[in-house]
Amino acid sequence: MLEEGAVLRFQLERFGDFLTLEEGTSPRTLEAYRRDVERLVEYAVVKGASTPADFTSRMLREFVYHLKDLGLAPASIRRNISAVRTYFRFLLSDGVVARDPSERLETPKRWRTLPDVLTVDEALKLLAAPTLDDPLAFRDRAMLELAYGAGLRVSEWITLGLRDVLLEDKLVRVFGKGSKERLVPIGRSAIGAVATYMRELRPRLEKGAGQGVLLLNARGEPLTRMGAWKILQKHVERAGITKHVSPHTLRHSFATHLLEGGADLRAVQEMLGHADISTTQIYTHVDREYLRRVHKQYHPRG
Repeated sequence: MLEEGAVLRFQLERFGDFLTLEEGTSPRTLEAYRRDVERLVEYAVVKGASTPADFTSRMLREFVYHLKDLGLAPASIRRNISAVRTYFRFLLSDGVVARDPSERLETPKRWRTLPDVLTVDEALKLLAAPTLDDPLAFRDRAMLELAYGAGLRVSEWITLGLRDVLLEDKLVRVFGKGSKERLVPIGRSAIGAVATYMRELRPRLEKGAGQGVLLLNARGEPLTRMGAWKILQKHVERAGITKHVSPHTLRHSFATHLLEGGADLRAVQEMLGHADISTTQIYTHVDREYLRRVHKQYHPRG
């Protein structure tokens, strides 16, 4: 949730009036645009912006990639961009900004073909980053272990229910795209982290608003995508990892490390919940790059 000061500084209430009174926007589109622009402002505040004048073209481009990292569908990203353009048209017409940084903002035609992945060493550093100095360390460890250990999409982390964690069976039950159910194995580290969180911290966080969801924020409500992203970024920085890491990076790393270890492609497809194996095959390309590096490093004729 944005603080009231940010709502005022970024003219969000006046933007709502502009949509209703001047644009004649339908209630459904109005609600979507307001939500989209609030997401932009929340992102900008995290990046250090304090007024609309602080927006830059680069920040907006990075925001579009951030939407992809959050797992939004291309149609949702296109709507977000439309909302952002409308927002800056409003700011310009009201004289709040002198230029429009969204002028050349486009939906990337092609996302990176090969996804960024962590090395095994980087993944281990990230998982070790939450320390007991942090009152929410048990939750953060459980979140990271599940994300990397089960290859979950961010939308799956934040909606995972208590009844979907089958610790005795060493499984989590996940409802992926199209509400398609799958069972994903989890290892000892994830089981231990989740069990500790459920025993030591979650009962203290639960204030009646948890909705049966496993991962809660400090207010006892289910984590949002943005909340999960902020937690991840904090621990990426703490672990000293300099490459771009998004929630999807952990999913990519899960798949790549399985294949590097010799896992069968069909098994990885099942764990990721891909309907078509061609979607999973992108990781074989990543794996080939890894094999080339190994060959070059260790073969006498490499």
